[in-house]
Amino acid sequence: MQVTSPKADRLLVLGTGGTIAGEAGSQHDNVGYRAAQRSVSDLLGSLPVPEGLTVQAEQVAQLDSKDMDHATWQQLLARVHAAQADERVRGIVITHGTDTLEETAFFLHTLLGDSKPVVLTCSMRPATALLSDGPQNLVDALAVAADPSARGVVVVCAGQIHDPVGVQKVHTYRPDAFASGDEGPLGQVLEGRPVWHRRTARPHQAAAPEALAAALAQPVQDWPWVAVLSSHAGATERAIDAWVAQGLSGLVIAGTGNGTVHEALEAALQRAAEAGVLVWRSTRCVGGPVLEGGASPWPIAEGLNAVKARVALLLTLLARRTTA
Repeated sequence: MQVTSPKADRLLVLGTGGTIAGEAGSQHDNVGYRAAQRSVSDLLGSLPVPEGLTVQAEQVAQLDSKDMDHATWQQLLARVHAAQADERVRGIVITHGTDTLEETAFFLHTLLGDSKPVVLTCSMRPATALLSDGPQNLVDALAVAADPSARGVVVVCAGQIHDPVGVQKVHTYRPDAFASGDEGPLGQVLEGRPVWHRRTARPHQAAAPEALAAALAQPVQDWPWVAVLSSHAGATERAIDAWVAQGLSGLVIAGTGNGTVHEALEAALQRAAEAGVLVWRSTRCVGGPVLEGGASPWPIAEGLNAVKARVALLLTLLARRTTA
């Protein structure tokens, strides 16, 4: 349980855009909208605030989360890191688009630890929709951020509280677009009250402490280039060789099944490794971990899907630069 200062009387809400801030020409249009049109202050509007607390709103970015970038991550990290050290702040809420929410959540989770709650929330319907899900998700996120028993980074959507390690966007349209895999959600928000079923654990790939300083200090254009490549029928080595020639630092292979890799890729992966590229393995499958076994020499990104493995590999390389 976090220790709450008597002065901690506010929630900080950071806006980054997304569908939750989107607008369409008709209240019946749930897909033909433009994301990131309304400010986070507008979204909060007249929404209820947890008793005894005030809300401070700040616009960190205004973008469609399909376009999320490292510069925005760096800004968010710096602002949340500062807020966690501010004794006036009880918790932090981040409004975010659904497309890359799981990546941002994992990035922050890996670097910030389990102190004050950092709650990412979103919507699958724009703000102009007849039945927009954004307001309820935001109210639920505020309730979780205010909960004295909440800690660390979590994702709140459609009444569920998700672990940033296991959560994935698994549906293109439904308001309940996220799932937490085999372990299920951490809890639920029921009538404005968080009900916890379990607590999140730190990921096996947690970044070294040096990665936090590196991520905050290094210009994002100097961050290592880490890519994801899917193994699939008809795969060829050309992409790998081209990326290595252009300065690739790390590569995550989204393998088939139990992280298996097409034989046509193996020689190019070996050449990449000899050139200094760090190669990790994950899976294309939505459910289940990659298990040890088989002859593949490439380390497993244990418990992480390919896009989160990319984040973990990026932070690993950043930490190595700092300690080199």
